[in-house]
Amino acid sequence: MSDALHTSALHSLPLLARGKVRDNYAVGDDRILMVASDRISAFDVIMGEPIPGKGALLTQMALWWFERLGDIVPNHLTGEVPESVVAPGEAAQVRGRSMLVKRLTPIPVEAVVRGYLAGSGWKEYQAGQAVCGVPLPPGLANAGKLPQPIYTPAAKAAVGEHDENISYERTVEMIGPELAAKIRDVSIQLYERAAAIALPKGIIIADTKFEFGLDAAGTLVLMDEVLTPDSSRYWPAESYREGDNPPSFDKQFLRDWLESVRIDGRPWGKTPPAPRLPDEVTAQTAAKYREAMQRLLG
Repeated sequence: MSDALHTSALHSLPLLARGKVRDNYAVGDDRILMVASDRISAFDVIMGEPIPGKGALLTQMALWWFERLGDIVPNHLTGEVPESVVAPGEAAQVRGRSMLVKRLTPIPVEAVVRGYLAGSGWKEYQAGQAVCGVPLPPGLANAGKLPQPIYTPAAKAAVGEHDENISYERTVEMIGPELAAKIRDVSIQLYERAAAIALPKGIIIADTKFEFGLDAAGTLVLMDEVLTPDSSRYWPAESYREGDNPPSFDKQFLRDWLESVRIDGRPWGKTPPAPRLPDEVTAQTAAKYREAMQRLLG
């Protein structure tokens, strides 16, 4: 636990923002140092205890995916070494868990692609045979594979708030028809490529979300993290059965534990402060993340 980093503290660069996981620092006017901490959130609440190794693992997975998707859409990586922009005494906070990226104008749309019916999508389908306004055929089951992947965008919310599912038509109103269509088409292409890479490695990517920005020339650029267990629903292929919720390589173990917690005899209300995580919960959560990376990267 001593090597875990809950919150970075760099003094050589100005802090721009702290998200649920990443601390972003300004590097001049044109770049950002993204430091992936070992923080973990569930139900939009950040836990007080870090998950050792999580930040480095998320960073390595994102870099691995960026390398395999670069021919579909440009990404935000500069190719520079993150340690080169911080004071020597701060390099340990940055090494292995950071990306030095281009500063972009972020697009306020979470580009969600679903290949399977799960989570909130399954609930919506049961209520109205559609997900985020996308009509689906009758007779689909929980965790069932969709006839083809669907694009179900969300409006990005502030830290601590829930992203709001929106219709494709709403994204057209927000960012214009040309950009909305490009993000939809690129996102589906990225998902299909990733799903095809992951399946032979024993991982089903049920759904994922992408984030995009525009550079100074107006080019669409893939940014933030990509296809990590924090931004995607990873299922082990060998235990997948349509109709059942498969165990996932993500925070589901943590969520299940939090659902079981009782404080003064009552369930935790899913608001801060979070319950203290026992060591076995942090260890088992870390193991889930590690297994996902080991399957993918070998």
